[in-house]
Formats: sequence, structure tokens, C-alpha cells
Amino acid sequence: MTTPAPSVEVIFPCLNEEQALPWLLGRLPDGYHAIVVDNGSTDRSAEVAREHGATVVTEPRRGFGSAAHAGLLAATAPYIAFCDADASMDPQDLPLVVDPVVNGTVELMLGKRKPTTRGAWPFHARIANRVLAILMRRATGLPLTDLGPMRAVSREAMLGLNLTDRRSGYPLELVLKGNAAGWRIAETVTPYAPRVGRSKVTGTLRGTITAVKDMSRLLDDQRRAR
Repeated sequence: MTTPAPSVEVIFPCLNEEQALPWLLGRLPDGYHAIVVDNGSTDRSAEVAREHGATVVTEPRRGFGSAAHAGLLAATAPYIAFCDADASMDPQDLPLVVDPVVNGTVELMLGKRKPTTRGAWPFHARIANRVLAILMRRATGLPLTDLGPMRAVSREAMLGLNLTDRRSGYPLELVLKGNAAGWRIAETVTPYAPRVGRSKVTGTLRGTITAVKDMSRLLDDQRRAR
């Protein structure tokens, strides 16, 4: 018997997440398949991902956007979702963002993070997110409050946007270009827990500053293009 093709593929950009991957990949809902994009790990992330049934893609060019886009290009399912590989978000919650896209309610659904514990979302990252959310609302007119790591979209529709950012601005570019294309974009609450292992982006002040700079550049480019 052949295994039926998955209807949803979940892209996990990954950098040294071998500790988190077993739990993460073991909690994928039925009909979902993982694509783990190894973005230069020095641990056993790639091997662990394969051992737990994931498709592994190697992307040597560092950057969240590079890893996420490599996963997009490798995907074949009609719908794709993105999720951090640090176990801060439970894959069992993926239908919260995927189902509205599959049902045709929206073209893009974003996960609005709701911390499960006090230390799940560092203070500096929350403040930066609030500022970016204000700028995102001004740029799009959409009542969005978070640019969280869990999101879902049609694969073909996302490919059609021709995203070019390969750093931290990739998720924002998806929202900006999707909005310009007339997409219906919404957000839904998704639980957010403390990550497993060391953070590379929003869990560190340096990473947060880099993300803010990347996203601010995209917003400036959009303003100049008007």
C-alpha cells in the first residue's frame, strides 16, 4: 500500500534543535507532514528529524527567510504551515491556523501568541512586537496584533507572491504582499510556551534588534513605493 500524500506540510526552519524535535514531530496531527529545513546546525538536528519521519532540506545560506523559502520550494502539498522548531508552539494547535485556509475563509491565517507562562515570551521581544504590530496595522489597515511564528497559507498562492527577503523580514513580507494582492488575512490565538534550548532570534536582545531592523526596512521600502 502506498502512503497517501499529505494535505498539509509544516515547514520548520531549524538551527540546532535536536532536543526539541522528537516532541515536536511526534505531535503532528494526522494528514500533516514535516519539512525540517536545516539552516546550518552543528548538532544532530537533521539526523533526529529523519529518524522521526520528517523530510529534511539543507539550506546553507543563514537566515530565517532563507530556511523558510527553501521549505516552501520543497513542499508539494496544497497547503503549508510554518512553525518554529523550538517546541514553543504545539503542533497539535496547527489546525487553528490551517483549517480556515483549507475551508476558504481566509488566504492567510496567523497565530497570535498567548504565553502559557510568565517567562515564555521575553519582555524585550513583547515590546518590539507591539511596536511592529502598530507599524504593520498602519501599513496594511488590518487589525493584526502579532506576527507570530505559526501561520498557514496555500502553497501556490504563496509562491505567486515571489517573496525576496531572506532574513527576519520574510513573515512580514508575506503579510504585506498578501495584503497588496487582496488576500483575506486574519489571526487566531495560539498558545506559546517557553522554548527548548537556546534562542537564536526573539529570545535574545541582539536577535530581536536584528528582526526589528529587517522588518522596519521592509516597511520603509513599502512607504517609499507608494
